[in-house]
Amino acid sequence: MLHMDELFGSLVFNDRVMKERLPEDIYKQVRQTKEKGVPLTREVADVMANAMKDWAIERGVTHFAHWFQPMTGVTAEKHDSFITPSGVDQVIMEFSGKELIKSEPDASSFPSGGLRSTFEARGYTAWDPTVNAFIKDNILCIPTIFCSYTGEALDKKTPLMRSLETLNTQALRVLRLFGDTETKRVETTVGPEQEYFLIDRKVAAKRRDLTFTGRTLFGAMPPKGQELDDHYFGVVKERVSAYMRDLDQELWKLGILAKTKHNEAAPSQHELAPIYCPGNIATDHNQLTMELMKKIAEKHSMKCLLHEKPFAGVNGSGKHDNWAVCTDRGENLLKPGKRPHENLRFLTFLCAVIGAVDEYQDLLRVTVATAGNDHRLGAAEAPPAIISIFLGDELTEILTALESGSDYSEHKKEIMETGGVDALPNFVKDTTDRNRTSPFAFTGNKFEFRMPGSSLSVSGPNFILNTAVAEFLKRFADQLEGKENFEESLKEVLRETLKEHKRIIFNGNNYSEEWKNEAERRGLSNRPSTPEALPAFMDEKNLKLFADHHILTRDEAHSRYEINLDNYSKVINIEAMTMMEMVRQDILPAVEGYLKTLSQTLLAKKQVCPDAETGMEDTLIRKLSDLSWKLFTVTEELEASVRLAKAIENKQIQAEAYRDQVLSKMETMRSLADTMELYTPKEAWPMPTYGDLLFSIQ
Repeated sequence: MLHMDELFGSLVFNDRVMKERLPEDIYKQVRQTKEKGVPLTREVADVMANAMKDWAIERGVTHFAHWFQPMTGVTAEKHDSFITPSGVDQVIMEFSGKELIKSEPDASSFPSGGLRSTFEARGYTAWDPTVNAFIKDNILCIPTIFCSYTGEALDKKTPLMRSLETLNTQALRVLRLFGDTETKRVETTVGPEQEYFLIDRKVAAKRRDLTFTGRTLFGAMPPKGQELDDHYFGVVKERVSAYMRDLDQELWKLGILAKTKHNEAAPSQHELAPIYCPGNIATDHNQLTMELMKKIAEKHSMKCLLHEKPFAGVNGSGKHDNWAVCTDRGENLLKPGKRPHENLRFLTFLCAVIGAVDEYQDLLRVTVATAGNDHRLGAAEAPPAIISIFLGDELTEILTALESGSDYSEHKKEIMETGGVDALPNFVKDTTDRNRTSPFAFTGNKFEFRMPGSSLSVSGPNFILNTAVAEFLKRFADQLEGKENFEESLKEVLRETLKEHKRIIFNGNNYSEEWKNEAERRGLSNRPSTPEALPAFMDEKNLKLFADHHILTRDEAHSRYEINLDNYSKVINIEAMTMMEMVRQDILPAVEGYLKTLSQTLLAKKQVCPDAETGMEDTLIRKLSDLSWKLFTVTEELEASVRLAKAIENKQIQAEAYRDQVLSKMETMRSLADTMELYTPKEAWPMPTYGDLLFSIQ
């Protein structure tokens, strides 16, 4: 078995490999690109390509691929071999800088939101030299952006990279005002905690809904769920532990900093958390993590579910996006320090985040709006659809004092005494608790955005957050550059920011009805469903933000709005069609079969013993017959509603029709079928139950 220093990054063309294989001058130019964004020349690309090719071939690789992230939510790649003809019946292995820099996949076959017609097929992938190439499935993968023939962004990476550039530009302006002339670059660090379910593959294969939609569309709760809280942080089962070990090793080979793993709250639910790394890299790594989770689960005869709500009645799965802003000198700009009330630089960046989240709360809601996440938000440690910020008591008091211009009475560090046992250590207590109901919580030196769903790419939340914060840093710099009394002018800018945006701060229970009413009084946005949330993407305020920071053109923004609306409708359409198929081909025939058995039992009893009590059989027959008829009827109604919704051309109105007309009938169907399950013997029910699924891994 390889030692960690040999294992980690062994499939990555990383800095260590480049230093070994590239000429010194070329290596220095590559470092300049990674650290400062300096463009690479074609000559450097040629040398890089040849070195990548030689390194990959030594590891048995014969093909390369531009690896990109289209608007499908998954990654894409087209494989080309290194072979090039050489003379008669001869080939050589070549890989040029031209092939490294650019490739041409078919743009018409990916979602474009109307940017490209089917006959306008040409699209380009372009190398992202700021992140490392890697080997996956014996293919040399080169991370790239993806754009149309006319230059529009068709992927999730491009706006993220643009947002990182504008955040760097505006953050440096602010740092210069503080006298910092040494910092050359500012970037985000991101650590997405990934929740997921593992169930037995053979059991899952017997469910059409899991096969087609990734979640269960029917299923009555078993006698035991997560009520006892005995799964959370519990002993990991041997089969799951073996899976986690393999997953860790495969992630480490790709240089992914997998750190923490544990059981989550629901049966069969687990979590993996990485160490934080630069935002662009973290996004790539999370896409690879999700892919490997599914692939390795198959090798262990399990199925990995990344849907936000694969099971009703238990915890859904989120992807908590931990976000901070750091300098190239290793300073975390969101670290309060020992005396945060005196740390004006920290307070400046904190106020920029507060203003950004408040003013662009509608955009942050858009970034997590999906059909799957709509089922998850609002319960079981998933925050509600109302955006708010948790700061804790100490920071809130500091900001209150700053806003009012009053003195702040510093909190003394409290010692947590584990009294009663001399051997147990005492330790310094944190100045504030954690709030698991908050959508956007400060957790010491970073913010944790808890709203993203488990299957989501973190590029969306992060590019919006980066851009919105950059906008407020720009406003601060515009107001402060050239001011003689910088400190007093800064305090005044921060006071005005707090007065205007403090409504977004809430340290209480985000699940309470009182908070919903209070949020409405404060004027905060509450958009529970995806069709309600998505139109905000096209608000003029938000389009101006994108344009001012060169993130998205109006056409690019509109295409994302259209793609997300279309995806919402398509997901619900697939789920509705699956439900109808399951009802007609599985559930109703199974229940009819059981009714036949009941009827035969009833007749036999009456023939053998006319005075026998047959109330049970009679009641079951009546109940199941009534439920069957109702289920059949609402299934017919659902089919009609789907047909009408599908025919609507306007994407917004279509999505609303799927939400209002289709989803409501799906919920009725589920309620009827789940009741039928409770009155049908296990051997007669046509699919594995929740108990079979949630407790399938032993």
